[in-house]
Amino acid sequence: MPLKPGTMLGPYEVLAQIGAGGMGEVYKGLDTRLNRDVAIKVLPEHLALNAELRERFQREAETIAKLNHPNICVLYDIGEQGPTPGGSGPQGSIQYLVMEYIEGETLAARLLKGPLPLEQTLRYAIEISDALDKAHRKGATHRDIKPGNIMLTKIGGTLGTKLLDFGLAKLKQQAAVKPVALASDAPTPPAASPPAGSPTLGGTILGTVQYMAPEQVEGRVDDIDGRSDIFSFDATVYEMLTGKKAFEGKSAASVMSKIMQVDPPAISSLDPPGKKVPPALDRVIKKCLAKEQEDRWQSARDLHDELDWIKSAGTSLTAEAPVAARPKITSWAGWAVAALAVLIAILLRINQSNPAAPNTGVVRSSVLTPENLTLLSDSAPIISPDGRALAFTGTDASGKVLLWIRALDSLDMRPLVGTEGATYPFWSPDSRSLGFFAGGKLKKIEVSSGGGITLADAPSGRGGTWNREGLILFAPNNVLTMGLYSVPSAGGAIATSATTLDTSRNETGQRYPEFLPDGRHFLYMSRGTSTAIYLGSVDSKETKKLVDTNFRAVFVPPGYLLYINNGALLAQAFDPKSLELSGEAAQVVADVGTVSGGYASFSASESGVLAYRTFGALSAQFAWFDRNGKNLGSVGESGSYTEFTLSPDEKRAAVKKAFTAGGDTDIWLLELSRGIFSRLSPDPSPKSEAHWSPDGRQLTFRTVQKNRNGIYRRTLDTGEEELLLESASNETPTPKDWSRDGRFIVWIDISTQQDLRLLPLFGDRKSKLLTETPSREERPQFSPDVRWIAYNSDESGNWEVYVQPFPGPGEKVRISTNGGVQANWRADGRELFYQTLDGSLMAAPLKPGTKVEAGIPRPLFRTPIVVDPVRHQYAVSADGQRFLVLAPVGGQATAPITIVQNWTAALKK
Repeated sequence: MPLKPGTMLGPYEVLAQIGAGGMGEVYKGLDTRLNRDVAIKVLPEHLALNAELRERFQREAETIAKLNHPNICVLYDIGEQGPTPGGSGPQGSIQYLVMEYIEGETLAARLLKGPLPLEQTLRYAIEISDALDKAHRKGATHRDIKPGNIMLTKIGGTLGTKLLDFGLAKLKQQAAVKPVALASDAPTPPAASPPAGSPTLGGTILGTVQYMAPEQVEGRVDDIDGRSDIFSFDATVYEMLTGKKAFEGKSAASVMSKIMQVDPPAISSLDPPGKKVPPALDRVIKKCLAKEQEDRWQSARDLHDELDWIKSAGTSLTAEAPVAARPKITSWAGWAVAALAVLIAILLRINQSNPAAPNTGVVRSSVLTPENLTLLSDSAPIISPDGRALAFTGTDASGKVLLWIRALDSLDMRPLVGTEGATYPFWSPDSRSLGFFAGGKLKKIEVSSGGGITLADAPSGRGGTWNREGLILFAPNNVLTMGLYSVPSAGGAIATSATTLDTSRNETGQRYPEFLPDGRHFLYMSRGTSTAIYLGSVDSKETKKLVDTNFRAVFVPPGYLLYINNGALLAQAFDPKSLELSGEAAQVVADVGTVSGGYASFSASESGVLAYRTFGALSAQFAWFDRNGKNLGSVGESGSYTEFTLSPDEKRAAVKKAFTAGGDTDIWLLELSRGIFSRLSPDPSPKSEAHWSPDGRQLTFRTVQKNRNGIYRRTLDTGEEELLLESASNETPTPKDWSRDGRFIVWIDISTQQDLRLLPLFGDRKSKLLTETPSREERPQFSPDVRWIAYNSDESGNWEVYVQPFPGPGEKVRISTNGGVQANWRADGRELFYQTLDGSLMAAPLKPGTKVEAGIPRPLFRTPIVVDPVRHQYAVSADGQRFLVLAPVGGQATAPITIVQNWTAALKK
C-alpha cells in the first residue's frame, strides 16, 4: 500500500508519491531537520520480506554512497522503519533510501517530443560518460542505463543530466544471481525525481530489454562489466539523436534477437532532421554497439575523451562528402608529420599541466581584482590541485560575499552562485569541486555547474581538507575548544568526531587540517601550551609535533612542508612516507599575509604553482554611520581589531585586539571622542568577549589565568579582578551580554551544542540552562527592560534572529525573514536591529506588551562588515539613529594575489 502524505520515516516526512516500479516506490519528501526537499525511495513491505531484494536494496545504497559526481544523484541517507503504518507483513518494517530531489523531466519524457539537437546530445553524452567513468572506477556497473534513468535538470543555471537508479548495480567481486528467464519491460513514466528501477525477482534477467548488451541478454552474468554499460549508454545516445530506438521489435524476444544479430542503421543514413552527423560520431556509436565486448570502447573514460574531441572539433568534423574522421596516413612523410604533431601536443600538454617543469625558472605574476570586487581580510587564494584555477572569497559591488573562481589561463573572474557568505574554501582532489563554510554549515559545490549541497553543521568553520577516498576532515567551529570532525564528501551522513584534544599538553583547539598524499595522515594547527603544526591520522589517535608556528601549514609534493615563521613563508623537506622533516627551512616569500586565529594567505598546488597575498595583520576601522548609511566619520586609527562592545554612556568601546603575530588577543579600551586606545590590564593572557556592566564601571571577559579557565569580571577604577565562572573542562565559557538590571550574565555553553546559559550575579551564582536545543544559539542580547532576550539560531538550517521571553517560559518569535545575525536593541525596546548574511543592516519595529509583536523588517543600508554570526561588529546608539561599525579596510582588501610558477627552483640556488 502506498504511503500516505504526512507519514514520517525517521526525520523525513512523506509529501507525495511521484513514481513506482518493480524495485520500489518513490516519494517526494521533506527533511524536517534541514528543511529541504528530498526523494525517498521505499522498498515496499511485501518486497522487503524477500532476502534477495533487501540485499539488492542495500547494495544500491552502498553503490551510490561510493560515488561523488555532479551528474550522479546524491544519496543522503538510508534507513529502516517499523512497524510501517498499516503494515501487515510479519516483519512490519520498510527500508528506504533518501536521495537528492531533482526537479525536471526524464530523458525518456523529453524523447517523446522528438530527437535532441546534435550539440545538446553531445553535451549530455559527455556528462553521462564521465559519470559512468566515475562509477566504473569505483567498481560499480550500473546495468540499467536507459532514458528513464537519466534526468534533465538545471545544474548551475544550465540544463544538464543526472544519472539515477543504481538499484541493479553490480560491484566487483560481488556474487550475482544467475538469470534464467526474461522479465517483461514496461516504459518508465516521466518523474520529477529518481524513478524506481525495473528489476524482477530472483531467476530473471535484470535490466531493460531494449537497452541490454548481448551478454545481458544471454544471461552471462560473470561477463557483465563497464563495457555492458557502454553498450546501453550508446543505445540511449542513438535514440537521443534519431528519436528511434536502436533495437525495436514486436515482442521482447524479437528485440533480443536483433540485439544479438542485427546492427542498427548508421545514424547518418537516417538523416536526422537538422543534423549533419559527424562521421566520427557514427564510428563511435558503431563501436559502442559492437556485439563482442572486446570490440567496444574498453572504458568510459576513452569514450568520454572521444566524444569530447568530437564536440571540440565542431563543424570541422561535419562533412557533406564522406571523409574519414581522421586522415589516413599512407606515406613515411605523413607518419613523420603526424609524429611531430603528436610530440608538439605532448610538450604543450606537459607545459600546461606542469608549470614547474625542471627546465624553467621561477615565474612571478600578479592577479589584480576588479574595482567592484573586494577580497575579504581573511581570504587566501586557494590554488586548485592541478594548478589551473584560483578560488577565493570576496564581496561584490552589492555587498554580497561569494566564492570567486579565476582560471589562470583566463582574465575573467566569476562568482559561484549558491556560495553566499562563504569562508575558508578548499578544493576536491580532482579540482572539480570546492568545500566551504556558510550559514553555519559545511557545504560543497561543483565549480563548473554549481549544484551545491550541505554536508554538515559547522557553526563557524575554520578549515577543511578532502582526500581521494571522498572523506572531508574539517574544523567545525572558531572557538578553540573543539577537535576535528569528518564527513563523507557525498553527503547523507552525520559528521563524526575524528580527533580529541590532548589534555596532557593543555590543548584547547585544532584548526586548518591538510591531508597528506596517502589520504590517511594529515597536518593540523594545534593550540595549547604552545601553537604548532601537528601530524595526525584518521586511523590512530597518535599525534606528532612537526614545527612550532602560529599559523596553518600545507604539504606540497614531492616533499615540502610550507609554513609561516615571523611573517615569512618557509619550505622544509618533508618525507610523506617516513613522516619526517629534514634539512634546514628555506625562505620562499619574505612576507605573507596572516590574520588573527592562525590563518595565512597562501596555498600551493601539486603541479608547482604557489599563490599568496601580502599584507599586515588584520586591519579594521571604526566609523559612525547614520540610518541612511552616510559615513559620519572614522574613529581612531585602523588596526588589528576583530570585535567590540559599546559602553552604556557611548563614550568608550571595549575592543578585542590582536597583540602578537600569533594572533593572541587582549581587550583594549577605545576613547571614542579622541580615538585613543589603552590596554585593559597588563596581564599577558589572551582575553576576548568583553561586555560592560550597566553602570559602565566593570567589564566581563573570558580568559585563562593561573590555569583557571573561565569568565572574569574586572572593576575598571580599582583594577580588581574576580573569577565569576570557572570551566570544569578545556571548553571556555563565553560571556555574551550583561542584563541592564545588573543581575544576569548570559553565556554560551560550547559543551552542549552552544546552548545559552544564565549566570546569576546574586545568591549562590549557580549557572542555569536557558535554552536546550539540537541547534546552535549565538549572540544573545537582553532587551532594555530585561523581559526578552534576542539571539540568532541555526535551527532552520540558516542563521535567523529570534526573540523569546526572559526568563521564560513562553513562545519565541522569529524576527528575521531571510537570514539574520547580530541582534541589537534600541534603548526603548521599540526596534530590534540585525544584519542579514550579505551585510545589510535591518530594523524590525517591535510593539511593547505581554508578547512580542514584530513588524516587517526594513533595510537601512548595506554595511561594509564581513558578517560573522558570533562576533560583535557593530553597536547602536541609544536613540537608534547612529551605528558604530567595525569593518575591514585597506591592506587585505586591496593587496593583489601573487602567482609563482616553479617556485621550488628558487630553493635549489
